[in-house]
Amino acid sequence: MIYLDNAATSWPKPPEVLKAMVDVLERAGGNPGRSGHHLSVEAARVVYEAREDIAHFFNISDPTRIIFTSNATHAINIVLKGLLKPGDRVVTSSMEHNAVMRPLRSLEKHGLILDVVPCASDGSLDINDIAKAIDSSTRLVVLIHASNVVGTMLPIAEVAPLAHRTGALLLVDAAQTAGVIPIDMKISRIDFLAFTGHKGLQGPPGIGGLVIGDHVDTSQIEPLMRGGTGSQSELEEQPEHLPDKFESGTPNIVGIAGLRAGINWIMDRGIETIRAQERKLTRTLIDGLSNISGIQVHGTHDPEKTVAIISFTATGRQVSEIGLMLDEGYGILARVGLHCAPAAHKTIGTFPEGTVRLAPGVFTTMDDITTAISAIEKVVGL
Repeated sequence: MIYLDNAATSWPKPPEVLKAMVDVLERAGGNPGRSGHHLSVEAARVVYEAREDIAHFFNISDPTRIIFTSNATHAINIVLKGLLKPGDRVVTSSMEHNAVMRPLRSLEKHGLILDVVPCASDGSLDINDIAKAIDSSTRLVVLIHASNVVGTMLPIAEVAPLAHRTGALLLVDAAQTAGVIPIDMKISRIDFLAFTGHKGLQGPPGIGGLVIGDHVDTSQIEPLMRGGTGSQSELEEQPEHLPDKFESGTPNIVGIAGLRAGINWIMDRGIETIRAQERKLTRTLIDGLSNISGIQVHGTHDPEKTVAIISFTATGRQVSEIGLMLDEGYGILARVGLHCAPAAHKTIGTFPEGTVRLAPGVFTTMDDITTAISAIEKVVGL
């Protein structure tokens, strides 16, 4: 089996991640912050140490501004539903995932003003186009860091000062970049960073987070959910202090332990090393697929401008048929269709059928890539 669906969920996981998840259940199985016994105290320590490691990983001063969520979608909704009011104006791109587009379209029905800036057919965003869209009425700019369809990275660092000069905030969807691209909250001047643990960060499904910039006034953000926090239990209103304001209910300590182990594994290996390897795999895939008659590779064709995500279509062939034949005939696991991003597919011209998406990961070898290219050539030639 050759697994090329890492943009959906990375697999396999590093052994250290599995070990950490089992270990936390064996030695720290209490409810963090809810009791005073040693199992609860140890569970709380696991959660706080993970918060510290994540703060260091994304370069943020205050670990309490790391809000644990179930995934990036959850994190995005905390910001969009908690910050925005009817009449507010939001600027976003035409390459966004439905994790952004669906809540924005819902809010639009209740008075939100939404401006979707068109991207080019390769998924790239012209900085001049978004500069024209951001003005003094803009409350928030929301951008995907890298497309989950074609891998194209958007110019986050250039957009941040454009947003800030008019008083707007910047929310970045880092689902496809966290763990494979260095992200520095301070250097990039990102206000909100939504990430998920189960992709590039090598953690399990069901854990993610929202990183809130040190300067962001969280009193202006309403909690998405309210409930027990283990703190200020005498109150029937949600605490205002972080992270409790945005974390209600028992936390996923198993997922948190796995996420921390994944991040430490990345730091030990070196994110630049991971990025360099994925660039080589991406280059080989793009070149190999581009040489196959009838195949169109979508995106920039430049590994320096993308993460390890390659989408293609084949003349006269349905993407669902190609995906099925790769799986059943060659043991190659890819993803086909619209990838929860119809706006992106409309932008690149592959709506409504979508594409075949290949996404190598940290455990993908060059032999895997050459085998996949050979199999794809046989499948589309049938």
